[in-house]
Amino acid sequence: MQPPGVKDTTRGNSRRELWTRKLIYPGHTLPTAAAPVLIAVGLALHDRVFAPLPALLAFFAGWLIQFGGVVADNYFNLVREPDDREHPELVAALASGLITLPGLRTTVAACWLGALAIGVYLAYVAGPCVIAIGLASIGAAWIYSAGPCAIGRLGLADPLFFVFFGIVSVAGAYYVQAAPAHGALGWFVPAALPSSAILLGLPVGALITNILIIDDIRDREFDAAKGKRSVAVRFGIAWSRAEFVALLALAYLAPFGFWLELGFSAWALLPLLTLPLAFALARAVCTRERFAELVPMTPRAGGLALAYSALLAAGVAMPAA
Repeated sequence: MQPPGVKDTTRGNSRRELWTRKLIYPGHTLPTAAAPVLIAVGLALHDRVFAPLPALLAFFAGWLIQFGGVVADNYFNLVREPDDREHPELVAALASGLITLPGLRTTVAACWLGALAIGVYLAYVAGPCVIAIGLASIGAAWIYSAGPCAIGRLGLADPLFFVFFGIVSVAGAYYVQAAPAHGALGWFVPAALPSSAILLGLPVGALITNILIIDDIRDREFDAAKGKRSVAVRFGIAWSRAEFVALLALAYLAPFGFWLELGFSAWALLPLLTLPLAFALARAVCTRERFAELVPMTPRAGGLALAYSALLAAGVAMPAA
């Protein structure tokens, strides 16, 4: 099935390659959608409330919201910058009819409606607050790129990424598993959302925010030319690098807190096995400046977030001694 708005008068696999590399962007969207759900599954296993179908649906809903957000960001970028030098492939595809603006709008709507459809089922099993979480997540994706005050253009997106990709995603994916076990009555079941479900979202929120920071460092010259005041544009590359290192430190100190303060076993320290990957990524981000050198760092950061989260999920799932 072809994405809406894509014509059939193209040759080879250029259509598929365009959507995969520039819009679906699996090296970025799939790890960042899966990472928080893995942590939620690990905690649900620990608390004996694991529910595979709600967890899987939470992943698909999160991915659809994120995919819709990526397409929306590219749509608004093409509207604002029809001659954008940063994305010449999309400009050329639009000019040739390979993609269309109405088609991109339809894709965004289809993704978000699909996520809400999943949310209707999850609301049935876990309570109507799930719909509120979904609407808030869609709203966050929308305000990142839409309108004259899009926060992605004002350098205010980092806290949004931290909260929604970390705290909200982990807590929401845990809640849809735990709420049925506690009786999903009313808007919210407090017993189905322990503090650990919120705190475990902090490190993955930090690692996924670092993906945005890499993008901002990489794109700073393009952003400045377009009037986009990202953090790297507003405060400089040194600030962005310091923020990157600080968030990385938060991610790798957090497992000690989970072990010593939250009562998890020492297996919660498993994410430390990814430290060599983190050091290599940090070195690259702190020493490289050219666009082409930083392009591969985004999928590497996504892979780091996924590996870290898988190990944290495994560690958290282990019973305490």
